[in-house]
Amino acid sequence: MNSIQKAKLLQKRKWRIRKKVNGTAARPRLSVKFSTKHIYAQAVDDDAGTTLVFLSSLNADLRKQKLAANVASAETLGTAFAEQATAAGITDVVFDRNGARYHGKVKVFADAAREGGLKF
Repeated sequence: MNSIQKAKLLQKRKWRIRKKVNGTAARPRLSVKFSTKHIYAQAVDDDAGTTLVFLSSLNADLRKQKLAANVASAETLGTAFAEQATAAGITDVVFDRNGARYHGKVKVFADAAREGGLKF
C-alpha cells in the first residue's frame, strides 16, 4: 500500500470519528496528534471554530525536556495539557484520537489527562 492510499484511509478514519465527536464551548474537543517527532494537543470549540488551549512538545518549557513522540512523553504532555486546560477553566472535554488507534501512546496521553483533572 503506497502513501497516497494510507493518507486516504487516514482521512476516512478522521471523518468517521468527527461525525460522532463535536466540541462546544462547554465541552471542547481534545484533539491529539502524534507526528514522527512531536506531540500536538488542542482543545477546540467547533461551534465557534476556535482553539481554546494548545500545547505541543515544541513549547519552550517542554522543549528543554527533549520530549519525543513516545509513551513517556505522551504521559508528560497529557498531565501538562490537563494543567493548562484546567487553568483556562476547561474540565469536561470530548476526546478526538485523530484517526489513531486508542492504544499505546494515545491511551497513555488520555489516561494522564484524566489523572490531571479532565473528564471525558
